[in-house]
Amino acid sequence: MAAPLQLGFRLDTYAQGTIDVQLPMVQRAEALGYHSVWSAEAYGADALTPLAYLAGQTRRIRLGTCIAQLAARPPTTLGMSAMTIDALAGGNRVIVGVGVSGPQIVEGWYGQPWGKPMTRLRDYITILRATMRREAPVSHDGTELTLPYTGPGSLGQGKALKTILHPVAPIPIWLAAGGPGNVALAAELADGWFPMGLPSAGTGAYAEPLDAGFGRRPGDLGGRDDFPVFNGITVNITDDVQSVLDAMRPRTGMYVGGMGSRTHNYHRAAMARAGYPEEAQRITDLWHAGRKAEAIAAVPDSYLERNALIGPPSRIRERWAEGIVPAGVTGLIVGATQLEALDLAAELADISTPVLETS
Repeated sequence: MAAPLQLGFRLDTYAQGTIDVQLPMVQRAEALGYHSVWSAEAYGADALTPLAYLAGQTRRIRLGTCIAQLAARPPTTLGMSAMTIDALAGGNRVIVGVGVSGPQIVEGWYGQPWGKPMTRLRDYITILRATMRREAPVSHDGTELTLPYTGPGSLGQGKALKTILHPVAPIPIWLAAGGPGNVALAAELADGWFPMGLPSAGTGAYAEPLDAGFGRRPGDLGGRDDFPVFNGITVNITDDVQSVLDAMRPRTGMYVGGMGSRTHNYHRAAMARAGYPEEAQRITDLWHAGRKAEAIAAVPDSYLERNALIGPPSRIRERWAEGIVPAGVTGLIVGATQLEALDLAAELADISTPVLETS
């Protein structure tokens, strides 16, 4: 029997000019039995601080990053932050989701070299896990990352260290990945996976890289049956479906067309993997030609709706029954601004409302 579908709630702080952690929504999600709340970062609000705040405002819901960018901080720093938040939250609540972002942000915002991102991911996850396990002083002789540092400018006086703070519980590491190489890396080294551009066929489309990754997986990371796969979904209860789609279109057009270069844009690549390669290329061409309004208009309704439940409850229930959740997905991260949308998602996923202890 398949495990029940889990639900998370998505914060949009990464895209906001002023911070709103949607605390009533988070608290409703927790009361409904949602598994987790997720924050992200781009080049505005960071992914970790909102979770530290929510740790003091919630009791059970897990606190995850989807995703923390590699270039934003060294892996030991991310481990320190994750352990600190988890300790403040009572333990066994933090999930660290990581990803590489794109070269425009990596080099333009963080001032870091793009380098070899898949190699950097391997080094980063290895160091991060060693940091949070606290089994020994952390040292790593990697291709992209070395600890202690011995590269240009080094005095050669670095010492392998072990975090002073003791972790109160194991902290899982999840990876955002879409290309076959990174998907294989997720199956090999991560505790969970955020698929980027998952096609309608579901995770079966990645059978080969998943098999390859799990074939190299260390025995202490757990088996294939304990490997969460969380996809995103938007839920919006409305009688005006078209207006909601039109409001979604500018951000999607900007991400696919302009959030990256012609050669490196993982949003464009995700759209192509999802079955829209020609549309993704057209949006890119129009955006880079300065025809941004046309690029936005070129985003198909069907692409916007592939991971969205929009309309009156009857329409949303019909689309859910048609099978909007791709095969192999074990959880959905819900983007919503309405309490009733959280309620409806919980009803559709048939999650159980937890019984919380009273103090």
